[in-house]
Amino acid sequence: MAAADYYDVLDPRFARLFNGTGQVEKLYTGCRWAEGPAYFAAGRYLIWSDIPNNRMLRYDETDGGVSVFREPCGNSNGNTTDRQGRLVSCEHSGRRVSRTEFDGSITTIADRWNGKRLNSPNDAVVRSDGSIWFTDPSYGIDSDYEGDKAESEIGACHVYRVDPQSGAVEAVITDMVRPNGIAFSLDERQLYVVDTGRTHGAHHPAHMRVFDVDEKGKVSGGRVFAECTAGLFDGFRLDADGRIWTSAADGVHCYDPDGTLIGKVKVPEVVANCVFGGPKRNMLYICGTTSLYRVRLMVNGAKTY
Repeated sequence: MAAADYYDVLDPRFARLFNGTGQVEKLYTGCRWAEGPAYFAAGRYLIWSDIPNNRMLRYDETDGGVSVFREPCGNSNGNTTDRQGRLVSCEHSGRRVSRTEFDGSITTIADRWNGKRLNSPNDAVVRSDGSIWFTDPSYGIDSDYEGDKAESEIGACHVYRVDPQSGAVEAVITDMVRPNGIAFSLDERQLYVVDTGRTHGAHHPAHMRVFDVDEKGKVSGGRVFAECTAGLFDGFRLDADGRIWTSAADGVHCYDPDGTLIGKVKVPEVVANCVFGGPKRNMLYICGTTSLYRVRLMVNGAKTY
């Protein structure tokens, strides 16, 4: 496969974002459902989840080595880093959002809302004020494949905010079917959230919405930013110019901030998530079903999400 065959240019704006000789590399294979990559710049390594196998894997960027980071891991799904460089994880069977401290101990950030257990936290993002925002669909309790089958105590799937001072958990978006991937705009005044409700019925959404967020964390709006043209969106990240690089059934789709789908990075497996890494943040790491991939781009990832 020629390098150029990895890219689908749908708009001239996409052509300058990749090098025509840059191939999509397969770094590791052997997962059942690879998800939630988080990059740690200080150590030049990547942590990602293999949900059904109940383990987290670690890719060393310096030598290409892969090892088990944690097993079991609460069937972790999405991972991110906070502003201190600590690992924040969404656990399906743990039914919580957790943080791995510098000494290796694990702290529960959120596991209940209004006294009821969360469903199965899916993806998280940390705002610059220290607040943690996460999605809570039911995928980890729908069956025993990605967690532990159980009834939802809440009876709905929401997006939550954890207050950085009090630790209070607040439901900030309550009108989504299955909220999934989540990320802030560069100025943090907008919040993008994927709804993968289509997994629970053809009449449900398969799109990404964008909400306005004020300085105090109040959410409003919620217009549809983009409809997925191949399968479902899942996890996504922004580059330094505000473009969105999001997972889809046929690879990674790139959206301009104006909502135009400008191009695709083709991946031979269904993609669940991606994250920017490397010393210059110009490497896009991609979790695609059984494997971890990487492509070097002509654009840099945003410094913060």
